[in-house]
Amino acid sequence: MGYGCGDMGFMWPWMLGWSILLIAVLAALVWGIVRLARGGGRSPDNPPSSARIILDERYARGEIGEDEYRTRRETLG
Repeated sequence: MGYGCGDMGFMWPWMLGWSILLIAVLAALVWGIVRLARGGGRSPDNPPSSARIILDERYARGEIGEDEYRTRRETLG
């Protein structure tokens, strides 16, 4: 006995495994769609600080010389 449709003892691990796999695939799909909708989620590794932007602008306008620009830039990091 045990070969009929009533004995599902050996099938529940397979059904559980496939259910978990299906849920994981759906979660990855939703995560990917959300990430793409947000523009890929990429941000610059080292975005310039506001102090660095101001320093660059002052140098571009000619308010400070090259030596002072380099010194302050090294100080900022």
